[in-house]
Amino acid sequence: MEALVVDAGSKLLKAGAAIPDQSPAMIIPSQMKRMVDDASDNPTTVFEDVTLDPIERGFIKDWDAMEDLLRYVVYTGLGWEEGNEGNILFTDPLCTPKAIREQLVQLMFETFNVSGFYASEQAVLSLYAVGRISGCTVDIGHGKIDIAPVLEGAVQHIASKRFELGGTDLTKLFAQELGKSNPSVNLSMSDVETLKEQYANCAEDEAAYEKTQNCEIEQHTLPDGQVISIGRERYSVGEALFQPSILGLEEHGIVEQLVRIISTVSSENHRQLLENTVLCGGTTSMTGFEGRFQKEASLCSSAIRPTLVKPPEYMSENLGLYSAWIGGAILAKVVFPQNQHVTKADYDETGPSVVHRKCF
Repeated sequence: MEALVVDAGSKLLKAGAAIPDQSPAMIIPSQMKRMVDDASDNPTTVFEDVTLDPIERGFIKDWDAMEDLLRYVVYTGLGWEEGNEGNILFTDPLCTPKAIREQLVQLMFETFNVSGFYASEQAVLSLYAVGRISGCTVDIGHGKIDIAPVLEGAVQHIASKRFELGGTDLTKLFAQELGKSNPSVNLSMSDVETLKEQYANCAEDEAAYEKTQNCEIEQHTLPDGQVISIGRERYSVGEALFQPSILGLEEHGIVEQLVRIISTVSSENHRQLLENTVLCGGTTSMTGFEGRFQKEASLCSSAIRPTLVKPPEYMSENLGLYSAWIGGAILAKVVFPQNQHVTKADYDETGPSVVHRKCF
């Protein structure tokens, strides 16, 4: 039985058997809804939707909800049989607290009775997905941005940086901007998320963004029949990554952050980091983002100019959306057959802390 690979993000959970040249078998929302009744005996009880987010800003926050989500994934979705569980590999976000890693391995062995467990950092796995062991990843997810230099398969933690900023913040910005230009339209956040995925764009450069004040305005009809006008707002979403002041943040733009991070690593490693820069996370698939990133990189005044790695031709075009999962599928083919993973015997002997010794 193939090992399972799980990449659990704030917005989407990707899971499936470790088959690297295929997309994950399951790509589902991480957000859940729990039906709560009023505890009365009335057969016509009205159920109320309660939304649960097991994962926030990349980290597991609600362990009961996470257990329910994983039960659905491994038993209903991927066909594991209770009492015959196999091996499982999880992707690990940058800067994951040790306590979360220990609680996850405890959940896997004590609740799910897995036969083997492994976890590896998303930055390393995203590089494996494009055939590299050294490079720098820029991962723009739903709830966070991780920028991590990796040398010989090891994240350089002292140089890495995590930002509590991601796609969800860009959605809120888009909602604010649309609200200003469409004050009479009542927008739900799910509507805004859909509009963002359809319309959000990156201007070619800062000068081009300034010219978007006069850009063409499109009319969009919402599912409930309301009509909304979308103009410059679509460019504000992407621009905020290069000019965080749009979000009210005193931070450098994404490319300058990357350059500053690489400059803190020993200069002898600059070249292999620069020439192997990988973009990943759903937000990087925004129209025009890659082109803008490359242009900003070419304009860097320093000698540090990042070059993006192109995915191998045999890999999916959407590699950046689930590169960590693909890297996990590649790694699972190595660690489990070679017994490099945490076994049940390891766990019983050492307890949850074994995860730090065997996985990181």
